Amino acid sequence: MALTFHGAGDVGLARQILQVANARGARITVMVVGTWLSDNPGIAAEILAGGHQLGNHTWSHQDINSMSEGDMRQEVIRCRDLLMQTAGTPGAYFRPSQTPTANALMKQVAGAAGYAISLSYDVDSMDYTDPGAAAVRQNMDAAQAGSIVSMHLGHQDTIDALPGVLDDLNARGLAAVTVGELLGG
Repeated sequence: MALTFHGAGDVGLARQILQVANARGARITVMVVGTWLSDNPGIAAEILAGGHQLGNHTWSHQDINSMSEGDMRQEVIRCRDLLMQTAGTPGAYFRPSQTPTANALMKQVAGAAGYAISLSYDVDSMDYTDPGAAAVRQNMDAAQAGSIVSMHLGHQDTIDALPGVLDDLNARGLAAVTVGELLGG
Protein backbone atom coordinates (compact mmCIF):
# COMPACT_ATOMS: atom_id res chain seq x y z
CA MET A 1 0.00 0.00 0.00
CA ALA A 2 1.16 3.54 -0.64
CA LEU A 3 1.36 6.45 1.77
CA THR A 4 1.08 9.70 -0.17
CA PHE A 5 1.82 12.99 1.51
CA HIS A 6 0.55 16.43 0.57
CA GLY A 7 3.83 18.33 0.24
CA ALA A 8 3.35 21.62 2.06
CA GLY A 9 3.73 23.11 5.52
CA ASP A 10 6.69 23.46 7.83
CA VAL A 11 9.72 21.90 6.15
CA GLY A 12 11.07 20.88 9.56
CA LEU A 13 7.99 18.71 10.08
CA ALA A 14 8.46 17.27 6.60
CA ARG A 15 12.00 16.28 7.49
CA GLN A 16 10.73 14.54 10.63
CA ILE A 17 8.30 12.48 8.50
CA LEU A 18 11.21 11.54 6.23
CA GLN A 19 13.30 10.52 9.24
CA VAL A 20 10.56 8.24 10.57
CA ALA A 21 9.94 6.71 7.15
CA ASN A 22 13.66 6.16 6.53
CA ALA A 23 14.24 4.65 9.98
CA ARG A 24 11.36 2.20 9.46
CA GLY A 25 12.18 1.25 5.86
CA ALA A 26 8.95 2.79 4.57
CA ARG A 27 8.89 4.43 1.16
CA ILE A 28 6.48 7.29 0.56
CA THR A 29 5.29 9.47 -2.28
CA VAL A 30 5.27 13.23 -1.70
CA MET A 31 2.82 15.13 -3.89
CA VAL A 32 4.47 18.56 -3.79
CA VAL A 33 2.71 21.89 -3.95
CA GLY A 34 4.81 24.15 -6.19
CA THR A 35 4.82 27.18 -3.92
CA TRP A 36 6.14 25.00 -1.06
CA LEU A 37 8.85 23.53 -3.27
CA SER A 38 9.75 27.01 -4.48
CA ASP A 39 10.25 28.11 -0.86
CA ASN A 40 12.17 24.87 0.00
CA PRO A 41 13.94 23.74 -3.19
CA GLY A 42 16.42 21.47 -1.38
CA ILE A 43 13.67 19.25 0.03
CA ALA A 44 13.17 17.52 -3.32
CA ALA A 45 16.68 16.06 -3.22
CA GLU A 46 16.17 15.00 0.41
CA ILE A 47 12.97 13.18 -0.52
CA LEU A 48 14.57 11.38 -3.45
CA ALA A 49 17.71 10.52 -1.44
CA GLY A 50 15.57 8.41 0.90
CA GLY A 51 14.25 6.31 -1.99
CA HIS A 52 10.94 8.14 -1.93
CA GLN A 53 8.98 9.46 -4.89
CA LEU A 54 7.79 12.89 -5.96
CA GLY A 55 4.55 13.89 -7.63
CA ASN A 56 2.82 17.09 -8.73
CA HIS A 57 0.05 18.51 -6.52
CA THR A 58 -0.43 21.80 -8.43
CA TRP A 59 1.37 25.08 -8.08
CA SER A 60 -0.76 26.78 -5.44
CA HIS A 61 -3.26 24.20 -4.15
CA GLN A 62 -6.42 25.98 -5.23
CA ASP A 63 -9.78 24.38 -6.12
CA ILE A 64 -8.46 22.95 -9.37
CA ASN A 65 -11.69 21.42 -10.68
CA SER A 66 -13.40 24.84 -10.64
CA MET A 67 -10.70 26.54 -12.71
CA SER A 68 -10.67 27.36 -16.39
CA GLU A 69 -8.68 25.07 -18.64
CA GLY A 70 -5.93 27.67 -18.99
CA ASP A 71 -5.62 28.16 -15.24
CA MET A 72 -5.56 24.39 -14.69
CA ARG A 73 -2.79 24.09 -17.25
CA GLN A 74 -0.71 26.77 -15.51
CA GLU A 75 -1.15 25.10 -12.11
CA VAL A 76 0.11 21.77 -13.49
CA ILE A 77 2.87 23.06 -15.75
CA ARG A 78 4.32 25.51 -13.26
CA CYS A 79 4.71 22.79 -10.63
CA ARG A 80 5.98 20.28 -13.21
CA ASP A 81 8.64 22.69 -14.43
CA LEU A 82 9.82 23.46 -10.90
CA LEU A 83 10.03 19.73 -10.15
CA MET A 84 12.22 19.34 -13.24
CA GLN A 85 14.39 22.25 -12.16
CA THR A 86 14.84 21.18 -8.54
CA ALA A 87 14.68 17.39 -8.79
CA GLY A 88 15.42 16.50 -12.39
CA THR A 89 12.02 14.80 -12.68
CA PRO A 90 8.51 16.08 -13.31
CA GLY A 91 7.20 13.53 -10.83
CA ALA A 92 5.49 10.39 -12.00
CA TYR A 93 1.96 11.33 -10.98
CA PHE A 94 -0.36 14.28 -10.68
CA ARG A 95 -2.88 14.76 -7.86
CA PRO A 96 -5.57 17.44 -8.15
CA SER A 97 -5.84 19.95 -5.32
CA GLN A 98 -8.82 20.40 -2.99
CA THR A 99 -10.59 17.32 -4.34
CA PRO A 100 -10.01 13.58 -4.11
CA THR A 101 -10.61 13.10 -7.84
CA ALA A 102 -9.88 14.99 -11.02
CA ASN A 103 -12.73 15.88 -13.31
CA ALA A 104 -12.56 14.93 -17.01
CA LEU A 105 -11.06 18.27 -18.06
CA MET A 106 -8.44 18.10 -15.31
CA LYS A 107 -7.42 14.60 -16.42
CA GLN A 108 -7.09 15.83 -19.99
CA VAL A 109 -4.97 18.82 -18.96
CA ALA A 110 -2.74 16.68 -16.71
CA GLY A 111 -2.34 14.10 -19.48
CA ALA A 112 -1.27 16.78 -21.96
CA ALA A 113 1.32 17.94 -19.40
CA GLY A 114 2.80 14.44 -19.26
CA TYR A 115 0.86 12.84 -16.42
CA ALA A 116 -0.85 9.68 -17.59
CA ILE A 117 -2.28 9.14 -14.11
CA SER A 118 -4.21 11.67 -12.04
CA LEU A 119 -3.81 10.05 -8.67
CA SER A 120 -6.62 9.72 -6.16
CA TYR A 121 -6.80 7.79 -2.87
CA ASP A 122 -9.11 5.37 -1.14
CA VAL A 123 -8.12 6.11 2.48
CA ASP A 124 -8.03 9.59 4.01
CA SER A 125 -6.13 9.75 7.28
CA MET A 126 -7.83 13.09 8.06
CA ASP A 127 -4.53 14.18 9.61
CA TYR A 128 -4.94 17.69 8.19
CA THR A 129 -7.79 18.24 10.69
CA ASP A 130 -5.31 17.73 13.57
CA PRO A 131 -7.52 15.16 15.34
CA GLY A 132 -4.72 13.74 17.48
CA ALA A 133 -2.30 10.91 16.74
CA ALA A 134 -4.70 8.21 18.00
CA ALA A 135 -7.43 9.34 15.58
CA VAL A 136 -5.00 9.45 12.65
CA ARG A 137 -3.86 5.96 13.52
CA GLN A 138 -7.45 4.71 13.79
CA ASN A 139 -8.36 6.27 10.43
CA MET A 140 -5.60 4.18 8.91
CA ASP A 141 -7.40 0.96 9.88
CA ALA A 142 -9.19 1.18 6.53
CA ALA A 143 -5.93 0.69 4.61
CA GLN A 144 -5.51 -2.65 2.88
CA ALA A 145 -3.33 -4.19 0.19
CA GLY A 146 -3.47 -1.88 -2.82
CA SER A 147 -4.64 1.17 -0.86
CA ILE A 148 -3.43 4.66 -1.63
CA VAL A 149 -3.58 6.80 1.51
CA SER A 150 -3.76 10.59 1.76
CA MET A 151 -1.60 12.16 4.49
CA HIS A 152 0.02 15.56 5.05
CA LEU A 153 3.57 16.65 5.90
CA GLY A 154 2.85 19.81 7.88
CA HIS A 155 1.07 18.39 10.91
CA GLN A 156 2.51 17.26 14.25
CA ASP A 157 -0.26 14.66 14.68
CA THR A 158 0.98 12.96 11.52
CA ILE A 159 4.51 12.72 12.89
CA ASP A 160 3.25 11.46 16.24
CA ALA A 161 1.01 8.85 14.57
CA LEU A 162 3.38 7.60 11.88
CA PRO A 163 5.47 5.12 13.93
CA GLY A 164 2.29 3.45 15.22
CA VAL A 165 0.70 3.54 11.77
CA LEU A 166 3.71 1.77 10.28
CA ASP A 167 3.71 -0.78 13.13
CA ASP A 168 -0.01 -1.44 12.60
CA LEU A 169 0.45 -1.86 8.85
CA ASN A 170 3.39 -4.21 9.32
CA ALA A 171 1.41 -6.28 11.86
CA ARG A 172 -1.26 -6.68 9.19
CA GLY A 173 1.32 -7.77 6.59
CA LEU A 174 1.30 -4.45 4.74
CA ALA A 175 4.36 -2.48 3.68
CA ALA A 176 4.46 1.20 2.78
CA VAL A 177 5.84 1.56 -0.75
CA THR A 178 5.87 4.38 -3.29
CA VAL A 179 2.96 4.72 -5.65
CA GLY A 180 5.28 3.66 -8.46
CA GLU A 181 6.13 0.45 -6.64
CA LEU A 182 2.48 -0.17 -5.87
CA LEU A 183 1.33 0.38 -9.44
CA GLY A 184 4.35 -1.36 -10.94
CA GLY A 185 5.71 1.67 -12.73
